[in-house]
This record gives sequence, structure tokens and C-alpha cells, in this order.
Amino acid sequence: MKKLLVVAAILFGAVTANAQNEVGQISIAPTIGLNYAKITMDKQKFAPFFEVGANAEYGLMEKLGLSAGVFYSLQGSKDDGHGDIKTKTAYINVPILANYYVWNGLAVKAGIQPGYLISAKRDGTDVKDYAKKFDLGIPVGVSYEISNVVVDLRYVFGVTNVTKKPYDEGKNQVIQLTAGYKFKL
Repeated sequence: MKKLLVVAAILFGAVTANAQNEVGQISIAPTIGLNYAKITMDKQKFAPFFEVGANAEYGLMEKLGLSAGVFYSLQGSKDDGHGDIKTKTAYINVPILANYYVWNGLAVKAGIQPGYLISAKRDGTDVKDYAKKFDLGIPVGVSYEISNVVVDLRYVFGVTNVTKKPYDEGKNQVIQLTAGYKFKL
């Protein structure tokens, strides 16, 4: 019985998983998700946040696509050294990724992600003057698409320092889990 269920699940996945975009095809996917983020400074810990936006993908070759997105992303961290004070930063992030499809519906991805600071608050107080306006990250991850629903898991390595002196220079680190619905144009 277990073998029959496994075979049925594999066949169902093969039938319902959508392959990557065809060469020359464009798709759009409105997306919402969770961020688990921190700023790499002393005593900073990961904290949960959210993001919302959309991705567009263009099929370059049979197994390769190029995607670009625009996201409103809440990030920041929790400071365990000062009574669990939370720093919240809001960015407009623009991830530009190469998506390589290793299997029907399964892609590995990597690229660059410029981010533009919208706001920065620490325990409810505006601290935007202590934050740099631009952030650059390197996102890497995987995604899986089934019946036009795309689930994406990424890790964004911060490249640029996001804090101004006299504070320690910190970089954003973000784990992102998102889901979206893909529309082919």
C-alpha cells in the first residue's frame, strides 16, 4: 500500500508540476511571505518579519530563466543585550535572479538584490539617520512550482554595511519563505 501511495504521489507531482517558462515566455507571480532576519551586530538575534511583492520571469533557454521582482520587505533584528528591543527596517528590494530548473517545477536560483531603505525604527523610535539608504545582498535559494503555486526559500547574504558610524557596521542576513501564484502572459 505504501509503495502504491508513493507511486501515485510521484505521478501526481509529475502531472501537476509546471515546468519552467518556455523560451521567450513571460510570467508574473504576486507573492507574500515571511522573513527571518537579523543585522550582523553584537548581540543581535534573528526575528520574524514579512514581505509582499511580485516577481516577473522570462524564459531564456529550456532550463534557464531570468527573474526580477519588487518587494516591500520588513527586516531588522532583535537585540538580546538590551531587553529584547526590536529593530525594524523597511526596504524596497529588487531581486534579480537566474533560475536554473533541475527538475520539472524545481529550480535553484542565485543573483543580486539591491534594496532601498524606506524606514528604520528601534523600539518605536525613528533611527533612519543611523542607517544607510542602500543595501546590496546576494540571494540564493530554491523554488518549487505545482499547479501555478510557487513556493520559494532563499537566503540573502548581506554585502554592504547598513549602519552608519558610530555604531558597529552590520549587514543584513535574511531567510525568506514566500508563496505566490504564477500567471503566464
